[in-house]
Amino acid sequence: MDLTPDEGAAAVERHPCPNCEVPPGSACRTRGGKTAAKYYTARFVLVAALREELAVPVPASRRPGTPWVQGPEAASAEPDSTGVPIRIGYARCSTAQQELQTQLDALERAHCTRVFSEKISTRIKVRPELEKALALAHDIKQAAPDQPVILTVHEMKRLARNAAELMVLSAQLQAGGIGLELLAGPLTGVYDPNGMGSMLFAVCAVAAQLDRNYIREKTLEGQQLAASKGNHGGRPKVIDDDMLVFARALRDRGTPIGEIAQKLTIGTGKSAGQQPSVASLYRALAETHGTQAT
Repeated sequence: MDLTPDEGAAAVERHPCPNCEVPPGSACRTRGGKTAAKYYTARFVLVAALREELAVPVPASRRPGTPWVQGPEAASAEPDSTGVPIRIGYARCSTAQQELQTQLDALERAHCTRVFSEKISTRIKVRPELEKALALAHDIKQAAPDQPVILTVHEMKRLARNAAELMVLSAQLQAGGIGLELLAGPLTGVYDPNGMGSMLFAVCAVAAQLDRNYIREKTLEGQQLAASKGNHGGRPKVIDDDMLVFARALRDRGTPIGEIAQKLTIGTGKSAGQQPSVASLYRALAETHGTQAT
């Protein structure tokens, strides 16, 4: 890149120097307050056209070693907010048996610059890959405040499953000026974290909480319906009803519990063909006695 000293200085002076703390339009200075021979790298790295330059010479009107004199003010650079948004993708599934490829393919079609994925349950509050995605989005916004940055996910439930987590995430995105994009579901689209977009986060938080409560209620209803039909779930009983009737009859005749256990044979489960333990037999008889007493 070929720039004259005046062109290079004009481009650099649009930005304040992070080392000298001088305002835009001022040359870099030495510790003694003199004009520096070259501009500092940290200053002109902000200028896209000068990133490959190691140093930009000071114009001849500002000779190194001489007291700094105010020159003509450089025109301020207009922020470019029309650039292509940078999309940071995030994919998640709850268990190792579930697959992520559907989400990853959708994020690839959305032209995500970087994709973070993990297999972790939403019950775990700390999700490392989500934290990395948010950290990268915030770093990009800090380095280029005018650059649009969007966190892209396949569905809202991939981020969180309750109102509290979604509201925390909403606050983080709003504070960083980061947008949110949903690729599937009833709320598909890109949402600005400010203005009307903030209402979306609140609505989604309430909807997610209601959805979770609905799933829980339907699960409990299914368990109660199954219990009313005699299916209580869980592990099968070691001592079934027929064995229990036979054991009670032997006990009433005075047969020791140890001998009763030797006369019984488990019919189902992993222990099929074996004799139940004395402790299991005591427990089954005690439960039967308690039920009859009730």
